[in-house]
Amino acid sequence: MFNSADKNSWIDSFDPKKRVFTGRSYLLAKRILDLTLVFFSAPFWLPVLLIIQLVIALTSPGAPAVFTQLRTGMGGRRFRMYKFRSMVPNAEELKASYAHLNELQWPDFKITNDPRITKVGSILRKTSLDELPQLVNVIKGEMSLVGPRPTSFGSETYKLWHTERLDVMPGMTGLWQIIGRAQLEFDDRLRLDIAYIERAGIWFDINILIRTVLAVFTQRGAH
Repeated sequence: MFNSADKNSWIDSFDPKKRVFTGRSYLLAKRILDLTLVFFSAPFWLPVLLIIQLVIALTSPGAPAVFTQLRTGMGGRRFRMYKFRSMVPNAEELKASYAHLNELQWPDFKITNDPRITKVGSILRKTSLDELPQLVNVIKGEMSLVGPRPTSFGSETYKLWHTERLDVMPGMTGLWQIIGRAQLEFDDRLRLDIAYIERAGIWFDINILIRTVLAVFTQRGAH
């Protein structure tokens, strides 16, 4: 994992003044990159989707294998984000019972070794495969491959300086996934989101995607 000096040096190496695409041309190039990568990789991820869905249905019946969560996207708009279910069917009902174990500042919620997580769900989370259905959100134009992670809580809970992250489309991965992942508090993740927004470019996006794959394979920091 990056130490502080490495992190700052790597991020600062992407000079906003040297970007090839900016403004609308960047947004168009980013959308083309998203769709190209998603559709060309479909023969690989579609079978994986089907297999995981079947495994969840067999090992943890009682609720759909794929569920949706309301998330906050660009401009503060709420949308339904797809995920594989990694918890027991009544996980939301049990959340209040485990609130005292929350390790992050509310409204973030995280428990190491969360007892609501199933055995299959634990594997999905460690490998980030539970996020795979969000490729559908990318196709629908609700998310990008790279960008700030959409929050489950609404923009009305944001502080004023937090709202800068709402200027861009949320992503499946971003800077905090490869630098700190779930260990970072919301304010720290926001600072990384802002650093990304200030330097957003195609080459930066590609680098984040490559480093995300490496982070997943090394299982660095469960989300």
